[in-house]
Amino acid sequence: MSRRYALGSVRVSLSPLERFSEFLRSRGKRLTSQRRLIVQQVFSHHDHFDAEELLEHLQELIARREVSRPTVYRTLGELDEAGLLKKMTLGGRNVYEHDYGYPQHDHLYCQSCNRLIEFQSKEIARLCARVAEEYDFEISSHRLFVTGRCAECRRQGLLTPSSESVKSRG
Repeated sequence: MSRRYALGSVRVSLSPLERFSEFLRSRGKRLTSQRRLIVQQVFSHHDHFDAEELLEHLQELIARREVSRPTVYRTLGELDEAGLLKKMTLGGRNVYEHDYGYPQHDHLYCQSCNRLIEFQSKEIARLCARVAEEYDFEISSHRLFVTGRCAECRRQGLLTPSSESVKSRG
């Protein structure tokens, strides 16, 4: 990936666990050991993931009854509501990414392999600012998804799901 589009970092005053604990307290809830384990797993590395992938990572804890499946799903919703994760629907599944502590960025989405490529572009930010100014609009954030096929899928001749169904009908 070009360094020109590499993501930087955002300085935050609280860790994701501290921020989540604060969010829960504001709603009269507490940070249970299950929620703590889930948050630690989610923020142990930066990846796009769905609930099933997270459950796979937590499989041992689930087997030992330290974490339950319903709590995983509920906690993902709470992390999204707290602004720590951002939920996206891609290819018919809900995918999560870290939002807290990460800069505004956009995505290239391969419709063949579901790969997400993150990038940041000053040109896009400037364009958004110009359009917002033209419409007297105050921007709080933006989300851009560019869909298509990645280089690897094009090399392998993989088609998008929609073009495969068109081809099979033709």
